[in-house]
Formats: sequence, structure tokens, C-alpha cells
Amino acid sequence: MDQLSAMRVFVVVAELGGFSAAARQLNLPLSTVSRKVAELEAHLGAQLLTRTTRKLSLTESGERFLAACRRILDDLTEAEQAASDEYTKPTGTLSITAPVFFGRLHILPIVHEFLNAYPDVKIKLSFADHVVDLLDQHIDLGIRIGQLADSSMIAKQMGTVRRIICASPDYLRENGTPHAPEDLAHHQCISIVNNTSLLGWRFAIDGRDQYYPINSRLQVTSTEAAVDSAVHHMGLTQVLSYQAADQIKAGRLSLVLNEFLKPLIPVHFIYPQGRLVPVKLRTFIDFATPLLKARLGRVATDCGLNE
Repeated sequence: MDQLSAMRVFVVVAELGGFSAAARQLNLPLSTVSRKVAELEAHLGAQLLTRTTRKLSLTESGERFLAACRRILDDLTEAEQAASDEYTKPTGTLSITAPVFFGRLHILPIVHEFLNAYPDVKIKLSFADHVVDLLDQHIDLGIRIGQLADSSMIAKQMGTVRRIICASPDYLRENGTPHAPEDLAHHQCISIVNNTSLLGWRFAIDGRDQYYPINSRLQVTSTEAAVDSAVHHMGLTQVLSYQAADQIKAGRLSLVLNEFLKPLIPVHFIYPQGRLVPVKLRTFIDFATPLLKARLGRVATDCGLNE
């Protein structure tokens, strides 16, 4: 069995969702396409596809193997082009993961610019607020907000953000401006259910991390909802600076308790080490780094947080 050939056929079958469509695209007999996938499954000792009369779908093993095949075939293409001295531009599929809100606001626009500049690269961009294992999920590049745990990843810092407290100017005019964290107990606060800020918020007091209770009158399940509610005068909310920067710049939100803000939170690109960095990844990092650093710099300026 020609394993690389079978892997290429399997990828096309999986992407097109059928043997007939793959046979037409590959210009191969339907029987050849079916045989190559069957030989690949026999070689692996695992079922990759679930076949019914109406539908073709990947098994769990098939999903993992598809991601591995894409990476192997992309790397092989790059190696062949480099060895033949014909490699002049990046190619292949680049997989990136980022936090949901940050990814939509700051990574997606950069990805749009990159795709326009490099038409031979495809990007798979996934948003998730939980920590994604890059190696396990076969992801090329991750964006992390927060302190990094020790790992085998290479990290490149792009900038910083900060946790801030903000409210609408109308709310502050009507209810007064808090001047110390303990004042929060007398204010309406908007908390986010899916983090640790439901009952209280933390501040840096005399160099120490201290917890203060809040009057959580409104609880929401997303940062977007918290920011929108604050804009609509429902109270104070605690978010990361980039999440409210546009509203602060527009004058719809104002910062409070700045002198009690906790330390800066780093933003990193991370990617696996121990192997030759693919040209498509190196090119994206080089392209995205100045753009993302500039964006984070503007967030700090818009929020009045430049040190």
C-alpha cells in the first residue's frame, strides 16, 4: 500500500463527505478511492469513516487521523518545495486557537489581512475560552492571556492587558463614584457567572491581592453581556481592558478604582518546539506580531492604562 497516496485520498474523501465526490475531484475510479481508504483502515486497525446509505461521517479516530494527515501532508509539501529550491511563499493549512472575545476582536481582523496577503495559505481559526492542548489537537499556534504554566511550548509576548472596573457616566452621576474597593458593597454590580467574580472582586492593596465582596444585582454568562449592561447604566462591571476598550474610547464607559488595579496580564503567542517551525507559521508570526502589538498598545491608550 502506498500510505501517502492513501492518506491523500482519505483527506479528500473526508473533506468532500463522500467517495463519489472524491473520485471526481481526484479523477480516479470510485473503486480505487474506496479500496485505498479500506486499505488504510486495515493498516491502522481502526475504522476512520462511518458509512450509511445516506451519509458518510468521521469516527472519533478518523477525526484525529484527519488532523494528523493534514499536518503530515502540509509538511511534506513544504519539504518538497524547499528541497527543489522552488519554495518562495508559504502554503498549506495553518491552525490557530484564541479566546473567543479576544479572537473575534483582534485575531480575526489580522487573519483577514494575512489571507489577503498570502493566497496559498488556508487558516482554521477556532475560538475557545478553555485552555486547548496544541499538541493533542494538532494546532499550530495558540493565543494565551495570562501567566503561562511551564511547558514545552515556545512563547512570544505580544503585549499586556489589565482587569478593570467600569460603569457608564450616567450610572456614576446618579450613584456616585466608588473611591475604594469597600465602596463596591453599596453599588449595583454586574458579575459574570462563568468566572470567579460572582461574589467578589480582587484588588491589589499595598502589594497584596485582596478580595472584596460585591452587590451582584445582575449576573450574566458572557463578557459581552456584562459590557452591554454597563453601557446601559445597570452598574459596575469587571472585565479585561480589551473587552471594554471601544466603549471607553467612545465615552460610553468610564474607569474607576484605577489605583487598585492588579498587575498587568501578559498576552502570548505559543507554539510547539522541538521541530522545524513550518514556513507558514513563521510567516504568520512575523506578519501578525507588529499588528497585534499595535492593537494592544491602542487598547492601553484607549483605557488610559499606559505605564
